[in-house]
Amino acid sequence: MSGSLSGSLVSAGLVPAGPVSFLDGVRMIDHHCHSVVAGPLDRAGFEALLTEGAAPAPGTSAFDSALGFSVRRWCAPALDLPAHADPDDYLARRAELGPEEVTRRFLGGAGVGAVFVDHGFAAGDLLAPSALGAAAGAAVGEVVRLEAVAEAVADAGVDAAGYGDAVRDAVAARTDPGAVPTPVATKSVLAYRAGLDVDPTRPEAAEVKKAADGWLRRRAETGEPLRDPVLLRHGLWTGLDTGLPLQMHTGFGDRDEDLHRANPALLVGLARLVEPLGVPLMLLHCYPYHREAAWLAQVFTGVHVDVGLAVPYVGPRAATVIGELLELAPFGKVLYSSDAFGLPELHLLGALRFRSALGGLLEHLCATDELAPADAERVATMIGTDNARRVYGRMPA
Repeated sequence: MSGSLSGSLVSAGLVPAGPVSFLDGVRMIDHHCHSVVAGPLDRAGFEALLTEGAAPAPGTSAFDSALGFSVRRWCAPALDLPAHADPDDYLARRAELGPEEVTRRFLGGAGVGAVFVDHGFAAGDLLAPSALGAAAGAAVGEVVRLEAVAEAVADAGVDAAGYGDAVRDAVAARTDPGAVPTPVATKSVLAYRAGLDVDPTRPEAAEVKKAADGWLRRRAETGEPLRDPVLLRHGLWTGLDTGLPLQMHTGFGDRDEDLHRANPALLVGLARLVEPLGVPLMLLHCYPYHREAAWLAQVFTGVHVDVGLAVPYVGPRAATVIGELLELAPFGKVLYSSDAFGLPELHLLGALRFRSALGGLLEHLCATDELAPADAERVATMIGTDNARRVYGRMPA
């Protein structure tokens, strides 16, 4: 395997020197991410994207976190700054280079061959997926967010009787193989909108009509997001009907969710219903419930997992989180994702932390004779790219 990619990242100070050899040259597939802010950011705007929380408490900074210190250590060299650069110096250099150059450096440094982009949230403030892919030098696939499609249908004008079919038609159009970017999956944010502990069964048409009648009126009057459990279930099953992999947010996220209701273990009922369909169920992020997610991947054929969002946030503890996931999750069921949003730094940090953490774990397994080097090489490639190619099937050019 060529070491040119890893070697260049190490020499540029973008990847820690050390146990990354098993991912040398692997242009990973980021199977779930978002785009980045198109314009400049002041300090408050930058720090707001450096946390899943609200604004930092008075007298504190989001830079004073595992993620903040990771940015200063591993992202500063990409801006021609010394490691551990002062936050003010970092932001000044960022402003000097400008958004386009900053994005190019961080996205290009991530070393990914494809990005699967959920562009269904805050899209107006972010680069178009095509521009994101160009900056990364990567192919682009679209992850179609089901709730965003349903809200667009509602806003376009539909009555309660026609709502169910209209959403189904819209999802079918958005997932057509000829669409651009190539649709590779659907996604639900059920965890945010109602919690994962809802009835997992497909709702009847009469239920959908009744629920739509109330929500469409509230949407027109107040702009209420889609939170009705019946309509969320309808969207979920509409996504499953496409046959594309269904991504589901689980675990760590912002304060719009109740974390205990985002535990992937709550999806066991849905997993039982989906299993006979042969549709892959992709559990995103999972932390701090990654061991529960690993169990689901162990016992259900169609369940696959990642720990995407957590990896850059936990900083040097990434190897611990990934190691805990791999205690039970079959290696053929684990994928890479960054879940980067807003800051191009998160695309770089997600990739380099994952490369270093997984590479280090595999090096240790080889050193203790738990794994042969040839198998470690194969596992690294499986997790970095091959599992995504197999599961998604429909790959963007």
